Amino acid sequence: MRGAIAEAARLCGPIGVLCNNAGNDDRHQTAEVSVAYWDDRMAVNFRHQFFAAQAVAPMMAAAGGGSIINLGSITWMVGDPDCPAYVAAKAGIYGLTRALAREFGPQRIRVNCLVPGWVMTERQKMLWLTPEGERQIETRQCLPDRLEPDDIASMALFLAADDSRMCTSQRFIVDGGWV
Repeated sequence: MRGAIAEAARLCGPIGVLCNNAGNDDRHQTAEVSVAYWDDRMAVNFRHQFFAAQAVAPMMAAAGGGSIINLGSITWMVGDPDCPAYVAAKAGIYGLTRALAREFGPQRIRVNCLVPGWVMTERQKMLWLTPEGERQIETRQCLPDRLEPDDIASMALFLAADDSRMCTSQRFIVDGGWV
């Protein structure tokens, strides 16, 4: 990852915006989780956010500022029972966001947490969207529409832009009113 970040900076110039968005929400029960599975879930869902931020912070500071957007999830706010390792990782992202915002703020680096609800990606529709899931969305969301990837992208673009120059250490929930 560090190599890819360095190569991107070499090709495109210093990185001014980092959107930390990688994750895997495979379903699992506590009794099924091994140490290896736990460590893998932390690596896939959490660890990269810290090390990517660590890699871009010096170039953002040298450029006079930047924006780091860490993608979380509402799962930790609602306590989803079918993916506890994922929930734990996503909860950690908000704490990391707050700590990095405080540390990087003096260099005008904004760090925020974008918290999506249930986004209708192809993976979600294929793996998890069942008739029961549809009923859950209808019951839990305030708004009747389905959350689409563009809804999340729009918030990420706002957080990346100078329009959000005084927004840091915050979580921005885009979930149709689920939480």
